[in-house]
Amino acid sequence: MTATAPAPLPDTTADSHRPSGLSTTAILVIACAAQFMVVLDVSIVNVALPDMRASLHLSSAGQQWIVNAYTLGFAGLLLLGGRAADLVGAKRVFLTGLGVFTLASLAGGLAGGGALLIGARAVQGVGGAVLAPATLTLIMTTFTEPRARTRAMGAWSAVMAAGGAAGAVLGGVLTQYAGWRWVFFVNVPLGLALAAAALVYVPAASGAKGGLRRLDLPGALSVTAGLTALVYGIVSTETHAWNSPTVWVPSAVGVLLLAAFVAIESKVAAPLVPLAILRRRTLATANLVVFSLGAAMFAMWFLLSLYMQQILGYSALEAGLCFLPGCLAIILGAQIATRLVHRTGPRPLLVCGMALSTAGFGWLSQLSADGSFGTDVAAPFVLCTLGMGLAMMPVTVAATAGTDRAEAGLASGLVNTSRQVGGALGLALLATVASHTTATRTGPAAEAVTAGYGRALLYAAAFTACAAVGSFLLPRRTPRTAP
Repeated sequence: MTATAPAPLPDTTADSHRPSGLSTTAILVIACAAQFMVVLDVSIVNVALPDMRASLHLSSAGQQWIVNAYTLGFAGLLLLGGRAADLVGAKRVFLTGLGVFTLASLAGGLAGGGALLIGARAVQGVGGAVLAPATLTLIMTTFTEPRARTRAMGAWSAVMAAGGAAGAVLGGVLTQYAGWRWVFFVNVPLGLALAAAALVYVPAASGAKGGLRRLDLPGALSVTAGLTALVYGIVSTETHAWNSPTVWVPSAVGVLLLAAFVAIESKVAAPLVPLAILRRRTLATANLVVFSLGAAMFAMWFLLSLYMQQILGYSALEAGLCFLPGCLAIILGAQIATRLVHRTGPRPLLVCGMALSTAGFGWLSQLSADGSFGTDVAAPFVLCTLGMGLAMMPVTVAATAGTDRAEAGLASGLVNTSRQVGGALGLALLATVASHTTATRTGPAAEAVTAGYGRALLYAAAFTACAAVGSFLLPRRTPRTAP
């Protein structure tokens, strides 16, 4: 009697049918456009902040919270969003996140007061946290051949990296000619178009059997609350001293909740983050590099935008256009990395990229109050962004190498969480360094403020230097991702 072979386990994240060539191209465009929109909103607001503050009569702290509220909502829910994409299905999670993000953008554009705008930004961050991991999951589950996946991830990394620079350019144009509310309204038609395209081209993924029931809710709640409390404590350093209860109480609560999360994950049968994945050297190192890169990158857009408008006297449009060379440099760096990563592996590109950015930040730290974009900003800014473009795609490859389809959302959620938490910490820390340096300087106000920006950018160089050194911990050749 012939033994019957056991039925193969279902691929819990596989699409219900294999996409055609046209469909795979459409999926790549949809995923890249959605990720571009999410990252765009990190920087598009920066150029418009002075106009928002004047229009809504915001304090300096309120102006900063327009940025921080988005980061807070984004960082707190990224892991949950990434795991939900694995268990529920990338298409469902993608459409849910896109819907929340689009509606919150509409609410932000209609906001009549500072509190409403900050609330809308927080909800925007929640939508982005659900949407962003799903974009990378779509790519990883659609492109299984290694070189095709590398090209797809190169495109995804390029538009993600360019989103920061393009946001500053677009924010300047919209603020100058249409008003600051259009930095939010612009997401509405784009969100609707992406939703319609996703309904047509993205196949429905089955998700895991009983996916919602398998979602580790205690782990999700503890890590979400822990990250939110920790980031809240960090960003509160903008307006309070480090020893203030407003800073250390939520920070301590965040640390305790994250410790509880680790304990929960070691006990439950289906953890949100299997602790074994964190013991992978390549994944852990790549996330540390992403953390340092995010800390420097987020602060760079914010500090340079304020320097050009407050010190150099540029309009929102002029400041936005000054970011265009950086946008082009990031795209160039990402394309170079995509072509070379299969020959060299991620490590040389990361080391080279972070070394270039470190040199650029060190150069930028020499800003002067009577300088100009051409003499003080242009060349070092391009050096910074070229290095970031070289690093963004290889670090994503390193972080997701060896990850199977069932963990695609988890790996992307970890990468995005590291970037966002690093960005929140970097922005809070470097903005605090800038304000404290300014407060201790005597002489003309413009020189004191510029000195603060310069010192903060020097600290940003320390972050990218740490990323360069950390890149040496990666193996010489990263293993190929399992199909």
